[in-house]
Amino acid sequence: MFAGESLGLVGESGSGKSTLALSILRLLKHTGAQVTGEAVILGTDLMRCGNRALRDIRGRLVGFIPQSPVAALNPALRIGTQFREAWRAHSSAPWSEQKLRVENLLVSVGLAENASFLRRYPGEISVGQAQRVLIAMALLHAPPLLIADEPTSALDVITQRDVLELLGRIGKQRSMTILFISHDLPTVSTLCSRLAILYRGEIIESGQTTELLTSPQHAYTRRLVAAIPRWPK
Repeated sequence: MFAGESLGLVGESGSGKSTLALSILRLLKHTGAQVTGEAVILGTDLMRCGNRALRDIRGRLVGFIPQSPVAALNPALRIGTQFREAWRAHSSAPWSEQKLRVENLLVSVGLAENASFLRRYPGEISVGQAQRVLIAMALLHAPPLLIADEPTSALDVITQRDVLELLGRIGKQRSMTILFISHDLPTVSTLCSRLAILYRGEIIESGQTTELLTSPQHAYTRRLVAAIPRWPK
């Protein structure tokens, strides 16, 4: 992947999409899984990093938007506190100087920027709001790589479109590389310049989005493309 590129990783449920994302972040070790290979960002191979280096990389160099916002947020901490902890994990700059930035991030993902929202607990907001909080939190340190694991799965159709446009705009403005994971080929194709098709844990085809949609080579990819709903002529 190149700076500013958006790559869509598409596959059916159980194909290994989230597993691949967690492998890049070295978060599979808690399950006992063995991961080999290379995952290089800015010259650093994450597979060779120790735990201390990984803690510094996660969130600062690699942002992650999980698909389960309810499980990702700490139910015992206010939203504002979780933003503050995420900031302090990677910066020594005063938190008081970042409040305006957080407010702007919240507005950019369609959330209220007022202090009352930041005082709420995760249980006091909707699932859609929680997903937007996680998106804003992943962008807090402006990481060069953003891994989005089905970030719109909990949102309504209109909000999905808004979030996709947001991610696409931020990626271009900040030259941020985005790995967008989804089972929804039409959705991914609106955001990503390239696509990779995952089938049973293996990338079977990849290429420019337009070329892959108009001239798929693998039989499985052809079935995915054929399944895209189309308006009758």
